[in-house]
Amino acid sequence: MSTKKPAATQSAVAGSDTPDRHNTNTKLDSLETFRSDATEQALRTNQGVKVADNQNTLKAGARGPSLLEDFIMREKITHFDHERIPERIVHARGAGAHGYFQSYESHSVLTKAGFLQDPAKKTPVFVRFSTVQGPRGSGDTVRDVRGFAVKFFTDEGNFDLVGNNMPVFFIQDAIKFPDFVHAVKPEPHNEIPTGGSAHDTFWDFVSLVPESAHMVMWAMSDRAIPKSLRSMQGFGVHTFRLINAEGKSRFVKFHWRPTAGTCSLVWDEAQKLAGKDTDYHRRDLWESIEVGDYPEWELGVQVIEEENEHAFDFDILDPTKLIPEELVPITPLGKMVLNRNPDNFFAETEQVAFCPGHIVPGIDFSNDPLLQGRLFSYTDTQISRLGGPNFHEIPINRPVSPFHNGQRDAQHRTTIDKGRASYEPNSIDGGWPKETPASVQDGGFDSYPERIDANKIRQRSESFADHFSQARLFFHSMSEHEREHIISAYSFELGKVEREAIRAREVNEILANIDLELARRVAQNLGLPAPSRGTIEVRKTSLDHSPALSQANLLPESIKTRKVAILAANGVDGASIDAMKKALKAEGAHGKLLGPSSASVKTADGKTLAVDASMEGSPSVTFDAVFVPGGAASIKLLSTDGVALHYLLEAYKHLKVIALQGEAKQLLDVLKLEADGGLIVGADVKLIKPFLVAIGQHRVWDREAKAKAIPA
Repeated sequence: MSTKKPAATQSAVAGSDTPDRHNTNTKLDSLETFRSDATEQALRTNQGVKVADNQNTLKAGARGPSLLEDFIMREKITHFDHERIPERIVHARGAGAHGYFQSYESHSVLTKAGFLQDPAKKTPVFVRFSTVQGPRGSGDTVRDVRGFAVKFFTDEGNFDLVGNNMPVFFIQDAIKFPDFVHAVKPEPHNEIPTGGSAHDTFWDFVSLVPESAHMVMWAMSDRAIPKSLRSMQGFGVHTFRLINAEGKSRFVKFHWRPTAGTCSLVWDEAQKLAGKDTDYHRRDLWESIEVGDYPEWELGVQVIEEENEHAFDFDILDPTKLIPEELVPITPLGKMVLNRNPDNFFAETEQVAFCPGHIVPGIDFSNDPLLQGRLFSYTDTQISRLGGPNFHEIPINRPVSPFHNGQRDAQHRTTIDKGRASYEPNSIDGGWPKETPASVQDGGFDSYPERIDANKIRQRSESFADHFSQARLFFHSMSEHEREHIISAYSFELGKVEREAIRAREVNEILANIDLELARRVAQNLGLPAPSRGTIEVRKTSLDHSPALSQANLLPESIKTRKVAILAANGVDGASIDAMKKALKAEGAHGKLLGPSSASVKTADGKTLAVDASMEGSPSVTFDAVFVPGGAASIKLLSTDGVALHYLLEAYKHLKVIALQGEAKQLLDVLKLEADGGLIVGADVKLIKPFLVAIGQHRVWDREAKAKAIPA
């Protein structure tokens, strides 16, 4: 078997015309006062043992399972897991909700898992959404990956589907997870930046580790600034197994699809929200549940028969790869509805403990080397965070099924164990609790008997070596505005990097191998020479485009739950407000009346209307669209109100739909704007229908070039 180093390692240590990147020095380096004392020292374990391979976990064969005897990986991850107490090292800032999962039908052909058998049964769930990089006090709308973790309280025990809102990850092997997180976290000398990846250590790492290229592309896309937690897709990331009662195993990828559609903020909007409402995503989730707009997702799986494991031009065990839906469609399994907010944030959202190793009969693991490491790491982390091995007894983590075993004592034990035998087998307590053979009805868990015949090695499978094809597929599958946003995101983030050598490396050795036009545009924005070619040959793949990857194709079927700001001052046309609110309510959307202050406004016919908030207190970034009803006196006041004018200009800049009714048309001249497909002008209620249709398109993308001229 080949002992060739993996592509990631080769790229980091060699290159025909590239200097040794680990020793790259710049003028900035010579000015730094915070220096490492490890210069020119061998990499060693905490016990002083030199490390020969820091890239790969010890596995049974290149594609085999990771081995528990890997003391290097265990030491590294154990130390990493215990670096922070008590806040989570990653996914520290989160929001959670209770709900239920309901299967569409019996899926016994795929799995014997009980919660996927009876369409009449509702399985309780608790879901926690989170950002990855920032601490608990960071903002909701930063550019980041979002965690999407679901705890199913099934009758057979807890099943934790611990994923993200992106289907791939930055690294292929769990041994690299501490390195990646150390790089993306705030820089150690000044703890800056909070909650963001636009800094040197992150880009230094990913530019040296080509396997990250695909995930970085997702992170630079609009997926990293979701509009709401309700409008995120979720993914299990790894390949798992489903096993039916006959013992037939199939590989699967888990998918969550929101009924609210998949859509995002625009960058300027995301930045402003981070200051105007740090809790924007938390608040939206909470308020949606409180008013009965229950978030809903469909759970589905991509199913790969065992005999087709090697049928693709990528490896299904590689966590930096996805399976395009055009190659393997998603099979719907059921729906999840979140319908109850937590009673106590700390007791539930903060203390909930998710572990990928929490599975039930009918679900099993694959040999994905990142998943294999997570099976160890998550449990180890919870022991540190939650004060010992009894975290399963905290109410939010406690299974609905009974649990009996010989595990006793330790910190925070709440179960009062009776009897004298805390071991198995025993005769003192009648032999109980006893094993349940897997062969009987409702039998015990039995791991899938996968045959393994391989050498113990530290090696990356050659089938994991392609790092750019799927990053290219993702970029080429985007709509025009999504590609422009990706170019802008790379330019912004790399523009924050202080070392030019890191910027140039990312452009020339990563982006140029994905798409030369992408590399050229980013290089131009950074003032760097544009690369004329990539450093590796473009690999031919079976798919050039995947429309399912573009959010432009994932819009909801209705405008249900959308929020519309209605701007009014004294003298407003009250009938117009009533008509708009009625139309919005019929669509399941919400109209909120905003005034110059929190005081009530009077209509043209003398009625008093209570406002929901002031324009300043509920800025445009917190709404999906804006409606300005007529009324000569109201429009006269709004046309001289700086807050109101800024409100409209900001909504226009963020490509939101705006409707101006009756006398409100005069605001076009005041604002020096022209009507377009999303800036709708009408004399009466006839503008309501096109207004609602335009809201359904999420943004007015044709306006984007013009909107850039609007001051921030």
